[in-house]
Amino acid sequence: MSERTILVVGATGLVGTAATEHFSALQGWNVVTLSRRPPKNRKVEHHIAVDLTDADACRAAFQQAPKISHILYAALYEEEDLEAGWRSQSQAGINLRMLQNVVESVEAKSALKHLTILQGGKAYGSHLGRVPVPAKERWPRMPHHIFYWQQEDYLRARSAERAWTFSILRPQLILGDALGSPMNIIAAIGVYASVLRDMGRPLTFPGGGTYVTACADSRLIARAVEFCATQPDAAGETFNVVNGDGVVWRDLWPSIAAHFSMQSGGDEPLRLSEQMPLLSDRWSKVVADHGLKELTMEAIVGASWQTADLTLGYGRERPFDRLMSPIKLRKAGFGDCMDTEDAILYWLSRMQDRQILPR
Repeated sequence: MSERTILVVGATGLVGTAATEHFSALQGWNVVTLSRRPPKNRKVEHHIAVDLTDADACRAAFQQAPKISHILYAALYEEEDLEAGWRSQSQAGINLRMLQNVVESVEAKSALKHLTILQGGKAYGSHLGRVPVPAKERWPRMPHHIFYWQQEDYLRARSAERAWTFSILRPQLILGDALGSPMNIIAAIGVYASVLRDMGRPLTFPGGGTYVTACADSRLIARAVEFCATQPDAAGETFNVVNGDGVVWRDLWPSIAAHFSMQSGGDEPLRLSEQMPLLSDRWSKVVADHGLKELTMEAIVGASWQTADLTLGYGRERPFDRLMSPIKLRKAGFGDCMDTEDAILYWLSRMQDRQILPR
């Protein structure tokens, strides 16, 4: 097998972290990481620290990089208000420019073979209201504005002119342990539970009504990236990638409470994005009492309090069910799956192992 080198763009994010670990453990693969700051959990042979919005800086950085055969593009520019940003023309322009700068800088130095890019449930309009269950890749492109479309159109046009291919993966609510991510539900739940336990309170449910949804473990996504990179039939295709089960967050709450040796409490609707930052001093106490890494609540959770509000359904008596079909990817030959409850507890445990959350 010839050596392959994959560039992981967004290497400190949820998917980028898992993909860096996955491909670093595979024989026949070399890994180049790209992010503003180097990955902390794993040493890599070559890291690129560059502002992706700066075309000149990108070209210069890639001239010093190894030749790259594959790309996982998992970078994302988000605005401070997540929901507003998803409708923003300026955000779409920035995300497109970042992708262009990576692709064209790699092309100038390397013989690129394949690129995998991430989209998500917003491709189906799930952030706007109810969509049919389950969401399927074969549906026509929805007419709503989202930056995915500009990126996809660019990749289709660019790859058609050159000798490389691309695939699109659409995960749903990614599970992982990246710090400061705008969409890390694990970090939000872990800090929320730890603060309540320190206050001597049960783990109350801060969300809204009951609905069925799904998640995608970042380790599963990393394996799907490998599948797309090595299967010729995946070229030009779009695949949903989810764990394979359905979950109700309210029903998961007793298991999460037990993980933290807490009682599971009743409902206590709480806009976490407004209320939890007010308890940052309490989090500092938790850090000191348990000898954790000296990270602020903001450094761990970032904008993920907004993600938690949206995910847990705060302020909605009956949130819409959100499920994406995994059947197309399975029929293509990728049969992997994960138990979401087990995955949530795994990532909470991993953050405890890293001394980010208390035991």
